[in-house]
Amino acid sequence: MALSVAAALQLEVFSRTTVRVYAGEKNLHHTIRWVHPVEIPDIGQFLTGGELLLTAGLGAGRTASEQRRYIREVSAAGASALIIELSGRAFTTMPPALIDEAERLGFPLIGLTDELPFVEVSAQVHELIADERNSDLVAFERLNADFIQLLLASRNHVSFAEALAHHVGSPVVLEDTDHQVVAYAGGTAETDLLMRNWGLHARMAHQASTPGGQHNKSSMVQSHDEPGCTRRMIVLRGEAWGWIHVFHGDGELTGVHAYALDRAADTIAIALLGDRESGVRASHRQSSLINRLLLGDITGEQFVDRALRVGRDLRDRPLAVVVLCKEPNSDGVAEAVLEPALKSLKAPAVVADIGDHVLAVVGLTKQLSAQQLADELDTRGARAGVSRSGPARRLADAARQARTAASVAATREKPTALHFDRLGVLRLLVALAEGPELRRYVDDELGPLLRHDATDANPLLPTLRAYLAADGNKSRAAETLFIQRRTLYYRIERLNSLLGRSVDDPEVRGGLSLALRALDLVESDQQLQPPGPTRRT
Repeated sequence: MALSVAAALQLEVFSRTTVRVYAGEKNLHHTIRWVHPVEIPDIGQFLTGGELLLTAGLGAGRTASEQRRYIREVSAAGASALIIELSGRAFTTMPPALIDEAERLGFPLIGLTDELPFVEVSAQVHELIADERNSDLVAFERLNADFIQLLLASRNHVSFAEALAHHVGSPVVLEDTDHQVVAYAGGTAETDLLMRNWGLHARMAHQASTPGGQHNKSSMVQSHDEPGCTRRMIVLRGEAWGWIHVFHGDGELTGVHAYALDRAADTIAIALLGDRESGVRASHRQSSLINRLLLGDITGEQFVDRALRVGRDLRDRPLAVVVLCKEPNSDGVAEAVLEPALKSLKAPAVVADIGDHVLAVVGLTKQLSAQQLADELDTRGARAGVSRSGPARRLADAARQARTAASVAATREKPTALHFDRLGVLRLLVALAEGPELRRYVDDELGPLLRHDATDANPLLPTLRAYLAADGNKSRAAETLFIQRRTLYYRIERLNSLLGRSVDDPEVRGGLSLALRALDLVESDQQLQPPGPTRRT
């Protein structure tokens, strides 16, 4: 860190006398770049900024107006502080005009009771400055090495945000141009609270440095920052990708910490270019998180905590799981339906591709229930299952419910989004489908009919479906099949003969309807299986 006036005053040489700060105490954090003994009145014109001025007061002037002008000039020149010996060479007490003007300007004015050898002061301060600069160089090298190692390891921008938070010791947020958080690291209770309404901070707290919010070349890097938060723009091939924020508290982000922010912005841009061209890393982070949940590696509460790190705030919300079935030969359709739906509902979600299906853990609100989510997906033509809503600790149950609902949705002729509560007895069939019992039940109920249809040119299963759908009404069934009633009577006789039961019996029809549902589950090419991530051994 750079040497401040306050730190310099703690040096051994100043312990030999009484040191008093007469003005500008709130600005003792000013950085010292150099120590300069002065005794001429027009020293201001020779300063370049950051000097700690040592004087016996001979050039400060005798009149109040001269003294005020002297303070104004050294302050305007950027001096860090003025230290005056009050040993009698020029003053025995600090002149009121100097104090008043320094206080008005907030300029650090310091008095020494006794004489001090300025050569020793210069030597000790410069030695400390040299030590600080060496420390900075070591820190710069360490920063460069860390970020380069992350690049070489092909780590994602979340890792860079975590590394930056570690180096600056402060929370870091990475957002895209839509002000959607994509990484959050080093969080505190204060920034956790801020994340609940991130859009307000992102849109209102920082003001663009050019009129109308337009960014010129310089403002692509720096804008007027909110007190306690400094941000840098992430630029990819001349285009704004987003911003990285550091919440460092009072004061400015300077020295090694400012350098760390700049290096992080540069390396994140490089990492994002790789992400953009590969097109898989962003989804991989979410897929990995969901796979760990399904494997039982992490609890629902831990899932929510880790989701926040990748910019998905699911805290303090009821959660629901959605499982979408991918339609054959329609790559990307499921995601194309889900993402716009979630965006229109303003529902945060962690989404993962798990093979033949897409699974999403969705954060609900008081205005958005799981049933409403299912209705929205149904309106958009999604073939999906939606679980009940619940707390994070019930996420494993919610995933099972969504898989069950998606299993039933997969059997429907048209794409349908089903809520778990609408399944009824079908929930039992799906559970049985995971073992041999359901197939045995189908064979017991429909075996002779299925064997007939496998070899006969005139299958009877469509007739049975139509007759059951008409609830035994022969006229409606004949109309559905586009056949004469006499033909239907003949087919019903054949069904009764094959099944050994009369399909006119309501109880028989009920059992056969259930068996047909079971057959659909067994034969469905899109029957949902639990996702199969495996542990490495």
